[in-house]
Amino acid sequence: MSDTSHPGLVDAHHHVWNLDDRPQPWLDVPGHEPIRRSFDTDDLRSAATRPIAGRQLASSVVVQCVPSSSETRDLLALADEDPLIGAVVGWVDLTGPAIGDVLDELCTGPGGSYLRAVRHLVQDEQDPRWLRRPAVERALRTIGERGLGYDVLIRDHQVPQAVGLAERLPELPLVLDHAGKPPIADGDLAGWERDVRRLAGHPQVRCKLSGLITEADHEQWTLADIRPVWDVLLSAFGPYRLMFGSDWPVCVLAGGWNRWAATVEELLTGCSADETDAILAGTALDFYRLPPVERTPACF
Repeated sequence: MSDTSHPGLVDAHHHVWNLDDRPQPWLDVPGHEPIRRSFDTDDLRSAATRPIAGRQLASSVVVQCVPSSSETRDLLALADEDPLIGAVVGWVDLTGPAIGDVLDELCTGPGGSYLRAVRHLVQDEQDPRWLRRPAVERALRTIGERGLGYDVLIRDHQVPQAVGLAERLPELPLVLDHAGKPPIADGDLAGWERDVRRLAGHPQVRCKLSGLITEADHEQWTLADIRPVWDVLLSAFGPYRLMFGSDWPVCVLAGGWNRWAATVEELLTGCSADETDAILAGTALDFYRLPPVERTPACF
């Protein structure tokens, strides 16, 4: 009998938070009311019911939300308890003097082996040279020396900062979160495309196919709004450096996990089986050093 199962699906970017334990000040911004509550991994399991190309959610990467080492410790402990989480992207103070000690403390604590990358909210930094600060660059070199990657969270006008970082630290594995937040709602993608193609010229950089629908019109976006961004990413990075992510529960603001999954399946039309597997699992498995995901029954 032929094997009619598919490799499982990896969601390379989602969040959880408990507002009773830790405030999320960014949720106070108007428009965030639909997600202004606590979310846990059981909520994710309930939301992520639609397969993509026959693959059901099998593993995930949980990503920090606030600049807090205590949040990172909580996420690591959660990963140690919940089999859905295969890796954690945490936060550490990249401007602090003891970055190595902090990383060692996190990695030897509960669930410490799940720490696979670090992220800072560069998108909120006003300094256009923030990633060039000597302390930050030293910290990023230390992260690379510890065998960790760096998630680059920036807005479209900051992509040149990521290009410079990739040039200066070619040994540091980088992944561009949310494709650098292209200005989909504005419709002018020329500057973003130019800079993203430059960034993609550096082979150590991966890119997350995530967070795009919240950069579009939340109420009226269609596949046609997302496709020009997809075309650029597929051309620039190729399928073997792209990874699917939901940005759940933030994606709830613009349609939710299942609608984004349906959109991604449409975008994958024309990709080979190997290319589809890379985008839906393989790239994330490699970058975040995840264990192999179980095969799931094909959907007909």
